Amino acid sequence: MIQNQPGGLQGLVQSFHDKGMGGLVSSWVGSGANSPITADQVHQVLGSDQVKALAAKAGINPDTASGAIAQILPGLVDKLTPNGSVPDHNNVLEMASNILKNLGTKAS
Repeated sequence: MIQNQPGGLQGLVQSFHDKGMGGLVSSWVGSGANSPITADQVHQVLGSDQVKALAAKAGINPDTASGAIAQILPGLVDKLTPNGSVPDHNNVLEMASNILKNLGTKAS
């Protein structure tokens, strides 16, 4: 989802700022506690078409997808911004890959 966002992670962060939710996304990028996001806010920022596309890829309905995104996104952005700033695009892909590898190792 982040990779397909125009501008990658930086574009996603900018979308939150553009929609008046800069403080929310800044809590995920910064070193403090991550503020929660609602499924409705996910729809506001990503748009219904993107939520529907993600839901279709996952084989779930859009409401379930937006709820899942709301649960996952704060922690994911937090982990992709460990130094309190948004890294460049190539670094994000490498970091996301490492996070997924670590999750796979923990599940074993």
